Amino acid sequence: MNAGTTPQRSPAAGKSGLYRLGHWCARHFVVVIVLWLAAVGGLQVLDRAFGGEYSDNFSLPGVQSAEGLDVLQAHDPTAGGYSSQIVLNRPAGPLTDEAAAVDSTVDALEKLPDVIGVQNPLPPPGSAPQQPPPGTPNTGPLSTDGKTAYITIRFSVTPSTLGDDYLNGVDTAVQPLRDAGVTVEYGGSLGELARPEADDRTSEAIGFAVAIVVLLIGFGSVIAAVLPLITALIGAICGLALLGLMAAAFTFGTVSPTLATMIGIGVGIDYALFLITRHRQNVMDGHDPADSAALAATTSGRAVLVSGCTVIIALSGLWVSGVTFIGKLGLAAAFTVVTAVLAALTLVPAMLGLVGRRIDKYHVRKPVAETEPEAGAVAGAESGAVAHGTWHRYAQRVERRPWTFLVCGVVALVILAFPVFFIQLGHIGDGADPESFTDRRAYDLISESFGPGANGPLTLVVDQTAVPSEDRADLATKLQQSLTNVPDAASITPLRPTPDGDVLVGTAYSVASPQDEKTTQLTDHLVDDVLPQAVAGTEAKTYVTGNTAAQVDFLDIVSSRLPLIIAVVVALAFFVILVVFRGLLVAVKAAVLNVLSIAASYGVVVAVFQWGWGGPALGVNGKVPIESYVPMMMFAIVFGLSMDYEIFLLSRVHEAWLRTGDARASVAHALEITARVITCAALIMVSVFAAFIVSDNIVIKMLGLGLAVSVLIDATIVRLLLVPAVMTLLGKHAWWTPRWLDRILPHLDAEGDAALARDTGVKS
Repeated sequence: MNAGTTPQRSPAAGKSGLYRLGHWCARHFVVVIVLWLAAVGGLQVLDRAFGGEYSDNFSLPGVQSAEGLDVLQAHDPTAGGYSSQIVLNRPAGPLTDEAAAVDSTVDALEKLPDVIGVQNPLPPPGSAPQQPPPGTPNTGPLSTDGKTAYITIRFSVTPSTLGDDYLNGVDTAVQPLRDAGVTVEYGGSLGELARPEADDRTSEAIGFAVAIVVLLIGFGSVIAAVLPLITALIGAICGLALLGLMAAAFTFGTVSPTLATMIGIGVGIDYALFLITRHRQNVMDGHDPADSAALAATTSGRAVLVSGCTVIIALSGLWVSGVTFIGKLGLAAAFTVVTAVLAALTLVPAMLGLVGRRIDKYHVRKPVAETEPEAGAVAGAESGAVAHGTWHRYAQRVERRPWTFLVCGVVALVILAFPVFFIQLGHIGDGADPESFTDRRAYDLISESFGPGANGPLTLVVDQTAVPSEDRADLATKLQQSLTNVPDAASITPLRPTPDGDVLVGTAYSVASPQDEKTTQLTDHLVDDVLPQAVAGTEAKTYVTGNTAAQVDFLDIVSSRLPLIIAVVVALAFFVILVVFRGLLVAVKAAVLNVLSIAASYGVVVAVFQWGWGGPALGVNGKVPIESYVPMMMFAIVFGLSMDYEIFLLSRVHEAWLRTGDARASVAHALEITARVITCAALIMVSVFAAFIVSDNIVIKMLGLGLAVSVLIDATIVRLLLVPAVMTLLGKHAWWTPRWLDRILPHLDAEGDAALARDTGVKS
């Protein structure tokens, strides 16, 4: 270096971390893009080689159904395990005419791995089938006309986890029956194993197609429309591969990858869109592309980082439920949120550096980005200055009649939320599945021949280990008397002792299907009243176990924890907004509007699925309860997603308020420069979620519709009616915070304005 020369500094030297990151990625776009592509390929290879399977095999330690199963397995191992049914139907005549084929199938099934025991539905040779007493339904395993029966198989593991090779073995075992003209269907978790593998590619293709149309209409630029989709897809693929690798060590529910795909693609497109929109405006203003990408990372990138962290924190709040299964669903979605944030902060600037000033080269109409009126224009908006655009004029109308807009918005939310007062949480059974599924056909055959309750039997377990031998006969008599004429019970079999005589076991059948509220009431009545009263004064312990009882216990836990989840998420919403914008009333407004908007989306889900308003058009067979964990998942996810728009809009309102001191005009200013982006982002998110309604999984349909409606309500009624009206009515008081509270709150610059002014001298 020559004496007296000044060292050349990097253009990003001394600037904020996000600026330096965005600038480096834009300048070294080849390296960044190659690294991301290598990550996609490498993670895919690792996932295929070492990735795990997804399963709904989870336990609820400490609940009475789990304790009852442990007691039963300890005293009769053949009665424990995981049971499934193989349903047989022979329209041509009684199944006893094909007894040889039935016996051959039972023998073959008993030889399969992981099978504890198999129950032959036919009576022994030479004996007549046992008929139920007059006036009581036949609960199996052989129907009254002898044409329908079910083989009960008990497995040591959940059948749905055994894989396609195992299913081939079951198919081979039942082949003699099929050769004899007997219809064979698989029920329960064995039927889940036989379901066609879920394929989300159709939903993804629909979501992407709609996203391209929305972006082209909204912004006109072809490259700007395609870039968010590319970066979101790459981020989602990486996140799903990481989830698959994690599934090798931990059990994740079968809906986990679909849920992660929905959230990952949705937020991935949103985050990329926020950065690209700011970048395009910077380029239009004459900035160098690399510098423009860095500025976008400093401003909108910071909002993306705050929003992504908020979404992850909200999903983490699901662990408050105390149910590992639900907590892991939140964790699964968090994987793709993390990769979406990383892609937005690194891959998006790299892609912007790659296209340079050519981002608007190909367009379907004149390209537009966000518009930023001068500060003086904002200040003069209220004093009669000409509005700068449609959204600005709309905001001025809200400003003139805030109470009208507020009342209209609240009334709309209340009407939509009305059905939530009648919500029935439960478990969606096989009866709601498409008729193309074998478990649905098995469900229908059992319902027609044995009654709907036969699809979800309740196993009664009475542990009389501590009861003296001389008192057990009296106890058994008292129990049998108590189990007579139980409300909502179609029939209850006599209690039989296990081989060691220490436990009594019986089966109760509901008059209704397993997911019906009457079955839940029967289960609770047996657990809380009938059995405890029958053994009162003795040392016996009673339980109701089986799949249906476990689902009722799961429902009870989720129902009791849902208010806690809501409280935690609402408190988090309040705290995040308070820290970011330092306005006490703004934070209260955000929390209250979140509750109202999510209640409205709950109401729509109840009307469609529980009341059947449009359910058949969505491929749902009849009316179904709301899956117990869906409201919990929706609340956490929707809260996190609503923070995208909340932070994006309020940050611009806050920015204008600090610059001008005009609270009302600041709302108009913020709406004008964010409405197009928020509307496009919301339409994309709605299309991504709604596309999953075509899934065959009812829970996925429910989540897809619920999330789509939630985002639609949040981006229209809340952001366009309620937020402007409330902010106008609050005026300058919206940003008031007590001094003592302001001193203890951490400082968080959501849009990066402070960092940008400090490090670059540029005001966003």
